[in-house]
Amino acid sequence: MEEKKSNEDIEKSIRKKFHKTIWSRFVKAIKEYQLIQEGDKIAVCISGGKDSMLMAKLFQELQRHRGIPFEVKFLVMDPGYKEENRQLIESNAAQMNIPLNIFETNIFNAVVNIEKSPCYLCARMRRGHLYKNAQDLGCNKIALGHHFDDVIETILMGMLYGGQVQTMMPKLHSTNFPGMELIRPLYLIREADILHWRDYNKLKFLQCACRFTEKAASEDLSTTSKRLEIKRLIQQLRATNPYIESNIFRSVENVTLDTVIAYKKKGVTHHFLDNYDDCQAAEEE
Repeated sequence: MEEKKSNEDIEKSIRKKFHKTIWSRFVKAIKEYQLIQEGDKIAVCISGGKDSMLMAKLFQELQRHRGIPFEVKFLVMDPGYKEENRQLIESNAAQMNIPLNIFETNIFNAVVNIEKSPCYLCARMRRGHLYKNAQDLGCNKIALGHHFDDVIETILMGMLYGGQVQTMMPKLHSTNFPGMELIRPLYLIREADILHWRDYNKLKFLQCACRFTEKAASEDLSTTSKRLEIKRLIQQLRATNPYIESNIFRSVENVTLDTVIAYKKKGVTHHFLDNYDDCQAAEEE
């Protein structure tokens, strides 16, 4: 049986071996998207997976080297985990010296028999519970562990399956919880680097403890996952273009509205024909 890495070893790996691929990109996202301000109290939401557990360690590291004062609370929602899954989260947190604030819900029971879009409903319910409990802890922000790959997959899914151009934003104001904000500090970190960090430190995290996912796996339905299809598509495209991921990401930073048929802003559609003739007149003048 392999000996567990100490918390000191895990933290050292972030500062040294993964400084460029993980730590620097974490700090860059914090600065570039202005994710943290002085006096923030942030609920770092931990699902028990590799992404959120790494995010917790990055926040701890940031507090040691912070330029501005802020607070964190490490928030875990138990939506109805099996006992062994709950224990895995708690044992990992103990190993990594992450003090947890755990609250319980019955979300899994509420969505397990839903046939249409159970994952969407589950995600919405989780988000609401996280906002509410973060507020109860006095937090003004929640941090979620979505990474770079999640962002580019969302862009392609919107185009290919939703018929729209949109992205997963690095931060959002909550519409249902005034004064609350969602931030995504792993926005620039590649999933492959997170996996490398996990394996290097010989860590084992939850994959997905959702009952619907377990059912899908038993019925071999996971191969129909749209996100999995997108992952495979990106892998295929990378074989002929090694810059495919960064190009997808940059596509939503370099939108030229003069060449777009229509776009929406605050729910209002703006069509290129709305001022097409006016633009021609202005050019002639």
